[in-house]
Amino acid sequence: MTSLSPCQLPASVAILGSTGSVGRQALEVAEYHHIPVDFISAHSSVDLLEQQVRRFHPRLCAVADEKAAADLRTRIADTPTRVLAGSEGVLAGVGETDAPVVVNAILGEAGLLPTLAVIDAGRRLALANKESLVVAGREVMRRARERGVEILPVDSEHCAIFQCLQAGCKHEVRSLLLTASGGPFFGYSREQLSRVTRAETLAHPTWQMGAKITVDSATLMNKGFELIEAACLFGLPAEAVTVVVQRQSIIHSMVEYIDNTVIAQLSVPDMRDCVQYALTYPARAEGLTPPLDFFSLGRLTFDRPDLETFVLLPLAAHAYSLGGAVPAVLNAANEEAVAAFLADRLHLTDIFDIVCETVEEYSSTAARVETLDGILATAREARLAARRRADQRAH
Repeated sequence: MTSLSPCQLPASVAILGSTGSVGRQALEVAEYHHIPVDFISAHSSVDLLEQQVRRFHPRLCAVADEKAAADLRTRIADTPTRVLAGSEGVLAGVGETDAPVVVNAILGEAGLLPTLAVIDAGRRLALANKESLVVAGREVMRRARERGVEILPVDSEHCAIFQCLQAGCKHEVRSLLLTASGGPFFGYSREQLSRVTRAETLAHPTWQMGAKITVDSATLMNKGFELIEAACLFGLPAEAVTVVVQRQSIIHSMVEYIDNTVIAQLSVPDMRDCVQYALTYPARAEGLTPPLDFFSLGRLTFDRPDLETFVLLPLAAHAYSLGGAVPAVLNAANEEAVAAFLADRLHLTDIFDIVCETVEEYSSTAARVETLDGILATAREARLAARRRADQRAH
Protein backbone atom coordinates (compact mmCIF):
# COMPACT_ATOMS: atom_id res chain seq x y z
CA MET A 1 0.00 0.00 0.00
CA THR A 2 1.41 3.39 -0.98
CA SER A 3 2.30 5.91 1.73
CA LEU A 4 1.77 8.85 -0.65
CA SER A 5 -1.40 10.84 -1.03
CA PRO A 6 -3.08 10.70 -4.45
CA CYS A 7 -1.92 14.24 -5.20
CA GLN A 8 1.72 13.08 -4.90
CA LEU A 9 1.28 10.25 -7.42
CA PRO A 10 0.98 10.74 -11.19
CA ALA A 11 -2.63 10.74 -12.38
CA SER A 12 -1.70 7.98 -14.83
CA VAL A 13 1.32 6.48 -16.54
CA ALA A 14 2.25 5.33 -20.03
CA ILE A 15 4.69 2.44 -20.45
CA LEU A 16 6.54 1.91 -23.73
CA GLY A 17 8.00 -1.57 -24.01
CA SER A 18 5.51 -2.99 -21.52
CA THR A 19 6.29 -6.64 -22.32
CA GLY A 20 10.01 -6.37 -21.58
CA SER A 21 11.67 -6.87 -18.21
CA VAL A 22 11.60 -3.20 -17.12
CA GLY A 23 8.16 -2.66 -18.65
CA ARG A 24 6.67 -5.55 -16.68
CA GLN A 25 8.21 -4.23 -13.49
CA ALA A 26 6.86 -0.76 -14.22
CA LEU A 27 3.39 -2.27 -14.46
CA GLU A 28 3.94 -3.94 -11.08
CA VAL A 29 4.82 -0.58 -9.54
CA ALA A 30 1.79 1.08 -11.10
CA GLU A 31 -0.49 -1.66 -9.81
CA TYR A 32 1.01 -1.56 -6.32
CA HIS A 33 0.40 2.19 -6.05
CA HIS A 34 -2.96 2.10 -7.86
CA ILE A 35 -1.68 4.34 -10.67
CA PRO A 36 -3.90 4.00 -13.75
CA VAL A 37 -2.14 2.84 -16.93
CA ASP A 38 -3.31 4.95 -19.88
CA PHE A 39 -1.08 3.66 -22.69
CA ILE A 40 1.17 0.65 -23.27
CA SER A 41 3.22 -0.42 -26.26
CA ALA A 42 5.30 -3.38 -27.37
CA HIS A 43 6.88 -4.75 -30.51
CA SER A 44 4.98 -8.00 -31.12
CA SER A 45 4.33 -10.02 -27.94
CA VAL A 46 0.61 -10.42 -28.55
CA ASP A 47 -0.11 -13.06 -25.90
CA LEU A 48 1.40 -10.98 -23.10
CA LEU A 49 -0.07 -7.75 -24.46
CA GLU A 50 -3.54 -9.27 -24.39
CA GLN A 51 -3.04 -10.25 -20.75
CA GLN A 52 -1.82 -6.74 -19.92
CA VAL A 53 -4.76 -5.08 -21.67
CA ARG A 54 -7.23 -7.22 -19.75
CA ARG A 55 -5.48 -6.64 -16.44
CA PHE A 56 -4.63 -2.92 -16.66
CA HIS A 57 -7.36 -1.63 -19.02
CA PRO A 58 -5.23 0.94 -20.89
CA ARG A 59 -7.07 3.39 -23.10
CA LEU A 60 -4.44 2.95 -25.84
CA CYS A 61 -2.14 0.11 -26.89
CA ALA A 62 0.41 0.37 -29.71
CA VAL A 63 2.05 -2.62 -31.39
CA ALA A 64 5.05 -1.85 -33.62
CA ASP A 65 4.63 -5.02 -35.69
CA GLU A 66 1.57 -4.37 -37.88
CA LYS A 67 0.57 -8.04 -38.23
CA ALA A 68 0.73 -8.46 -34.48
CA ALA A 69 -1.32 -5.29 -34.08
CA ALA A 70 -4.06 -6.73 -36.31
CA ASP A 71 -4.03 -9.95 -34.28
CA LEU A 72 -4.31 -8.06 -31.01
CA ARG A 73 -7.11 -5.87 -32.35
CA THR A 74 -9.15 -9.02 -33.03
CA ARG A 75 -8.35 -10.60 -29.68
CA ILE A 76 -9.38 -7.59 -27.57
CA ALA A 77 -12.33 -6.45 -29.64
CA ASP A 78 -14.51 -6.94 -26.55
CA THR A 79 -12.54 -4.28 -24.62
CA PRO A 80 -12.56 -0.48 -24.99
CA THR A 81 -8.79 -0.38 -25.57
CA ARG A 82 -7.85 1.13 -28.93
CA VAL A 83 -4.98 -0.55 -30.81
CA LEU A 84 -2.49 1.55 -32.78
CA ALA A 85 -0.21 -0.12 -35.34
CA GLY A 86 3.38 0.29 -36.49
CA SER A 87 6.19 2.48 -35.24
CA GLU A 88 4.01 5.43 -36.19
CA GLY A 89 1.36 4.07 -33.85
CA VAL A 90 3.80 4.15 -30.95
CA LEU A 91 4.58 7.81 -31.67
CA ALA A 92 0.90 8.61 -32.11
CA GLY A 93 0.15 7.03 -28.75
CA VAL A 94 2.78 9.20 -27.09
CA GLY A 95 1.08 12.23 -28.57
CA GLU A 96 -2.43 11.10 -27.54
CA THR A 97 -1.84 9.79 -24.03
CA ASP A 98 -3.05 11.84 -21.08
CA ALA A 99 -0.35 10.37 -18.82
CA PRO A 100 1.94 13.02 -17.31
CA VAL A 101 4.76 10.44 -16.99
CA VAL A 102 5.97 8.12 -19.73
CA VAL A 103 8.30 5.18 -19.01
CA ASN A 104 10.39 4.40 -22.08
CA ALA A 105 11.56 0.80 -21.70
CA ILE A 106 11.83 0.05 -25.43
CA LEU A 107 14.91 -1.98 -26.34
CA GLY A 108 17.62 -0.57 -28.59
CA GLU A 109 17.79 2.29 -31.08
CA ALA A 110 14.05 1.88 -31.70
CA GLY A 111 13.51 3.80 -28.45
CA LEU A 112 15.08 7.04 -29.71
CA LEU A 113 12.17 8.54 -31.66
CA PRO A 114 9.68 7.73 -28.87
CA THR A 115 12.04 9.47 -26.41
CA LEU A 116 12.03 12.59 -28.58
CA ALA A 117 8.25 12.35 -28.95
CA VAL A 118 7.81 12.26 -25.15
CA ILE A 119 10.02 15.33 -24.80
CA ASP A 120 8.20 17.17 -27.59
CA ALA A 121 4.91 16.37 -25.84
CA GLY A 122 6.25 18.00 -22.66
CA ARG A 123 5.82 14.96 -20.41
CA ARG A 124 8.14 13.69 -17.70
CA LEU A 125 10.34 10.97 -19.19
CA ALA A 126 11.26 7.99 -17.04
CA LEU A 127 14.08 6.75 -19.25
CA ALA A 128 15.10 3.09 -19.31
CA ASN A 129 16.15 3.17 -22.98
CA LYS A 130 19.85 3.98 -22.75
CA GLU A 131 20.29 3.88 -26.53
CA SER A 132 18.39 7.18 -26.79
CA LEU A 133 21.34 8.86 -25.11
CA VAL A 134 24.01 6.70 -26.73
CA VAL A 135 22.77 7.38 -30.26
CA ALA A 136 21.72 11.02 -29.93
CA GLY A 137 22.35 12.12 -26.37
CA ARG A 138 23.25 15.71 -27.13
CA GLU A 139 20.06 16.19 -29.19
CA VAL A 140 17.92 14.53 -26.51
CA MET A 141 19.33 16.70 -23.73
CA ARG A 142 19.12 19.87 -25.84
CA ARG A 143 15.43 19.32 -26.55
CA ALA A 144 14.72 18.47 -22.93
CA ARG A 145 16.37 21.72 -21.77
CA GLU A 146 14.51 23.81 -24.35
CA ARG A 147 11.14 22.32 -23.40
CA GLY A 148 11.75 22.17 -19.66
CA VAL A 149 11.17 18.40 -19.59
CA GLU A 150 12.38 16.32 -16.65
CA ILE A 151 14.31 13.17 -17.52
CA LEU A 152 14.37 10.73 -14.61
CA PRO A 153 16.80 7.84 -15.23
CA VAL A 154 15.51 4.33 -14.60
CA ASP A 155 18.84 2.49 -14.98
CA SER A 156 19.87 1.54 -11.46
CA GLU A 157 23.25 3.26 -11.76
CA HIS A 158 21.91 6.54 -13.09
CA CYS A 159 19.01 6.54 -10.67
CA ALA A 160 21.62 6.14 -7.92
CA ILE A 161 23.76 9.01 -9.24
CA PHE A 162 20.68 11.21 -9.57
CA GLN A 163 19.91 10.60 -5.91
CA CYS A 164 23.51 11.11 -4.78
CA LEU A 165 23.65 14.43 -6.63
CA GLN A 166 20.98 15.79 -4.28
CA ALA A 167 23.78 16.08 -1.69
CA GLY A 168 25.59 18.94 -3.48
CA CYS A 169 25.80 21.29 -6.43
CA LYS A 170 27.11 20.42 -9.87
CA HIS A 171 30.23 22.59 -9.51
CA GLU A 172 31.10 20.63 -6.35
CA VAL A 173 31.21 17.26 -8.17
CA ARG A 174 34.64 15.81 -8.89
CA SER A 175 33.62 12.51 -10.49
CA LEU A 176 30.88 9.96 -10.92
CA LEU A 177 31.68 6.43 -9.77
CA LEU A 178 29.63 4.09 -11.93
CA THR A 179 29.41 0.62 -10.40
CA ALA A 180 29.37 -2.63 -12.37
CA SER A 181 28.68 -6.19 -11.31
CA GLY A 182 31.45 -7.38 -13.61
CA GLY A 183 29.05 -9.80 -15.28
CA PRO A 184 29.34 -13.60 -15.31
CA PHE A 185 32.90 -13.59 -16.69
CA PHE A 186 34.68 -11.27 -14.28
CA GLY A 187 38.37 -12.25 -14.21
CA TYR A 188 38.27 -14.19 -17.49
CA SER A 189 40.99 -13.83 -20.13
CA ARG A 190 40.13 -13.29 -23.79
CA GLU A 191 41.06 -16.91 -24.48
CA GLN A 192 38.58 -18.08 -21.85
CA LEU A 193 35.91 -15.76 -23.22
CA SER A 194 36.30 -17.27 -26.68
CA ARG A 195 35.02 -20.61 -25.33
CA VAL A 196 31.97 -19.51 -23.35
CA THR A 197 28.54 -20.59 -24.52
CA ARG A 198 25.36 -18.66 -25.13
CA ALA A 199 23.76 -20.28 -22.07
CA GLU A 200 26.69 -19.33 -19.84
CA THR A 201 26.56 -15.77 -21.13
CA LEU A 202 22.87 -15.41 -20.33
CA ALA A 203 23.36 -16.55 -16.72
CA HIS A 204 23.90 -13.14 -15.08
CA PRO A 205 24.96 -13.53 -11.41
CA THR A 206 22.72 -10.77 -10.04
CA TRP A 207 20.16 -9.17 -12.35
CA GLN A 208 17.28 -10.77 -14.27
CA MET A 209 17.25 -9.00 -17.64
CA GLY A 210 16.44 -9.56 -21.29
CA ALA A 211 18.85 -11.54 -23.47
CA LYS A 212 20.40 -8.61 -25.32
CA ILE A 213 21.22 -6.53 -22.25
CA THR A 214 22.53 -9.65 -20.47
CA VAL A 215 25.03 -10.21 -23.29
CA ASP A 216 25.98 -6.53 -23.11
CA SER A 217 26.60 -6.94 -19.39
CA ALA A 218 28.86 -9.93 -20.05
CA THR A 219 30.98 -7.97 -22.56
CA LEU A 220 30.85 -4.75 -20.44
CA MET A 221 29.33 -3.01 -23.46
CA ASN A 222 26.36 -2.22 -21.26
CA LYS A 223 28.66 -0.41 -18.86
CA GLY A 224 30.15 1.48 -21.78
CA PHE A 225 26.68 2.58 -22.81
CA GLU A 226 25.97 3.59 -19.22
CA LEU A 227 29.17 5.66 -19.14
CA ILE A 228 27.91 7.58 -22.19
CA GLU A 229 24.46 7.85 -20.61
CA ALA A 230 25.92 9.27 -17.39
CA ALA A 231 28.06 11.82 -19.23
CA CYS A 232 25.01 12.98 -21.22
CA LEU A 233 22.53 13.05 -18.36
CA PHE A 234 24.74 14.84 -15.90
CA GLY A 235 26.70 17.08 -18.25
CA LEU A 236 30.21 15.77 -17.56
CA PRO A 237 33.05 14.61 -19.84
CA ALA A 238 33.66 10.89 -20.17
CA GLU A 239 36.91 11.28 -18.19
CA ALA A 240 34.89 12.30 -15.13
CA VAL A 241 33.12 8.93 -15.04
CA THR A 242 35.01 6.04 -13.43
CA VAL A 243 33.76 2.45 -13.54
CA VAL A 244 34.14 0.45 -10.32
CA VAL A 245 33.39 -3.28 -10.17
CA GLN A 246 31.13 -3.94 -7.17
CA ARG A 247 30.37 -7.63 -7.40
CA GLN A 248 27.54 -7.73 -4.89
CA SER A 249 25.48 -5.11 -6.82
CA ILE A 250 24.45 -3.45 -3.56
CA ILE A 251 26.11 -0.07 -4.16
CA HIS A 252 24.40 1.09 -7.33
CA SER A 253 26.72 4.05 -7.94
CA MET A 254 28.46 6.90 -6.14
CA VAL A 255 29.36 10.57 -6.51
CA GLU A 256 32.70 11.99 -5.37
CA TYR A 257 32.69 15.65 -4.34
CA ILE A 258 35.57 18.11 -4.30
CA ASP A 259 35.94 17.78 -0.53
CA ASN A 260 36.78 14.07 -1.07
CA THR A 261 33.42 13.01 0.32
CA VAL A 262 31.76 10.12 -1.52
CA ILE A 263 27.99 9.70 -1.41
CA ALA A 264 26.66 6.24 -2.33
CA GLN A 265 23.20 4.80 -2.89
CA LEU A 266 22.60 1.25 -1.65
CA SER A 267 19.66 -1.13 -1.94
CA VAL A 268 18.87 -4.69 -2.91
CA PRO A 269 19.24 -5.11 -6.70
CA ASP A 270 15.69 -4.60 -7.98
CA MET A 271 14.68 -2.32 -10.86
CA ARG A 272 11.27 -1.66 -9.31
CA ASP A 273 12.96 0.76 -6.90
CA CYS A 274 14.25 2.80 -9.84
CA VAL A 275 10.93 2.82 -11.70
CA GLN A 276 9.08 3.86 -8.56
CA TYR A 277 11.48 6.73 -7.82
CA ALA A 278 11.06 8.05 -11.37
CA LEU A 279 7.27 7.97 -10.96
CA THR A 280 7.07 9.53 -7.48
CA TYR A 281 10.02 11.98 -7.50
CA PRO A 282 10.55 14.21 -5.58
CA ALA A 283 8.54 12.20 -3.04
CA ARG A 284 9.34 8.70 -1.83
CA ALA A 285 6.86 5.92 -1.18
CA GLU A 286 6.76 2.50 0.44
CA GLY A 287 8.55 0.13 -1.90
CA LEU A 288 7.85 -3.33 -3.27
CA THR A 289 11.37 -4.55 -2.58
CA PRO A 290 12.74 -5.98 0.68
CA PRO A 291 14.91 -3.78 2.93
CA LEU A 292 18.67 -4.11 2.84
CA ASP A 293 19.96 -6.37 5.62
CA PHE A 294 23.51 -5.27 6.41
CA PHE A 295 24.03 -8.07 8.91
CA SER A 296 23.53 -10.81 6.34
CA LEU A 297 25.37 -8.89 3.64
CA GLY A 298 28.82 -9.81 4.90
CA ARG A 299 31.12 -7.50 2.96
CA LEU A 300 31.35 -5.28 -0.08
CA THR A 301 34.24 -5.61 -2.54
CA PHE A 302 35.65 -3.23 -5.14
CA ASP A 303 37.79 -3.97 -8.20
CA ARG A 304 39.03 -2.28 -11.35
CA PRO A 305 37.56 -3.45 -14.66
CA ASP A 306 39.90 -5.28 -17.02
CA LEU A 307 40.06 -2.76 -19.86
CA GLU A 308 42.52 -4.81 -21.92
CA THR A 309 40.21 -7.82 -22.15
CA PHE A 310 36.87 -6.04 -22.10
CA VAL A 311 37.80 -3.54 -24.78
CA LEU A 312 34.29 -2.26 -25.45
CA LEU A 313 34.21 -0.27 -22.21
CA PRO A 314 37.14 2.05 -23.09
CA LEU A 315 35.92 2.09 -26.70
CA ALA A 316 32.62 3.59 -25.52
CA ALA A 317 34.41 6.40 -23.68
CA HIS A 318 36.50 7.06 -26.80
CA ALA A 319 33.39 7.07 -29.02
CA TYR A 320 31.68 9.61 -26.79
CA SER A 321 34.77 11.83 -26.80
CA LEU A 322 34.85 11.76 -30.62
CA GLY A 323 31.18 12.73 -30.69
CA GLY A 324 28.99 13.13 -33.75
CA ALA A 325 27.60 9.81 -34.95
CA VAL A 326 30.41 7.69 -33.49
CA PRO A 327 28.38 6.53 -30.45
CA ALA A 328 25.52 5.66 -32.82
CA VAL A 329 27.94 3.55 -34.90
CA LEU A 330 29.08 1.83 -31.70
CA ASN A 331 25.50 0.98 -30.78
CA ALA A 332 24.48 -0.19 -34.27
CA ALA A 333 27.49 -2.47 -34.62
CA ASN A 334 26.90 -3.94 -31.19
CA GLU A 335 23.21 -4.62 -31.86
CA GLU A 336 24.09 -6.55 -35.01
CA ALA A 337 26.93 -8.50 -33.40
CA VAL A 338 24.88 -9.43 -30.33
CA ALA A 339 21.96 -10.57 -32.50
CA ALA A 340 24.33 -12.88 -34.41
CA PHE A 341 25.77 -14.22 -31.14
CA LEU A 342 22.28 -14.92 -29.76
CA ALA A 343 21.55 -16.81 -32.98
CA ASP A 344 24.59 -19.03 -32.18
CA ARG A 345 26.45 -17.74 -35.23
CA LEU A 346 29.39 -16.07 -33.41
CA HIS A 347 31.70 -16.54 -30.46
CA LEU A 348 31.45 -13.95 -27.70
CA THR A 349 34.83 -12.47 -28.59
CA ASP A 350 33.63 -11.91 -32.17
CA ILE A 351 31.38 -9.21 -30.74
CA PHE A 352 34.46 -7.32 -29.53
CA ASP A 353 36.14 -7.54 -32.92
CA ILE A 354 33.11 -6.61 -35.02
CA VAL A 355 32.29 -3.57 -32.91
CA CYS A 356 35.91 -2.36 -32.77
CA GLU A 357 36.45 -2.80 -36.50
CA THR A 358 33.20 -1.06 -37.41
CA VAL A 359 33.88 1.91 -35.14
CA GLU A 360 37.40 2.20 -36.55
CA GLU A 361 36.02 2.14 -40.11
CA TYR A 362 33.53 4.94 -39.50
CA SER A 363 35.05 7.05 -36.73
CA SER A 364 36.76 9.71 -38.86
CA THR A 365 33.70 10.48 -40.97
CA ALA A 366 31.08 9.83 -38.29
CA ALA A 367 32.68 12.28 -35.86
CA ARG A 368 31.81 15.13 -38.24
CA VAL A 369 28.09 14.27 -38.45
CA GLU A 370 25.95 16.70 -36.47
CA THR A 371 22.29 16.41 -37.51
CA LEU A 372 19.88 13.80 -36.20
CA ASP A 373 19.08 12.61 -39.73
CA GLY A 374 22.79 12.31 -40.45
CA ILE A 375 23.38 10.34 -37.25
CA LEU A 376 20.58 7.89 -38.07
CA ALA A 377 21.79 7.49 -41.67
CA THR A 378 25.35 6.80 -40.52
CA ALA A 379 24.06 4.27 -37.98
CA ARG A 380 22.18 2.44 -40.76
CA GLU A 381 25.34 2.22 -42.85
CA ALA A 382 27.36 0.97 -39.88
CA ARG A 383 24.68 -1.60 -39.10
CA LEU A 384 25.01 -3.08 -42.60
CA ALA A 385 28.80 -3.11 -42.32
CA ALA A 386 28.63 -4.90 -38.98
CA ARG A 387 26.13 -7.39 -40.41
CA ARG A 388 28.55 -8.17 -43.26
CA ARG A 389 31.34 -8.73 -40.75
CA ALA A 390 29.12 -11.05 -38.72
CA ASP A 391 28.24 -13.03 -41.86
CA GLN A 392 31.93 -13.42 -42.69
CA ARG A 393 32.74 -14.71 -39.20
CA ALA A 394 29.68 -16.94 -38.79
CA HIS A 395 30.56 -20.47 -37.78
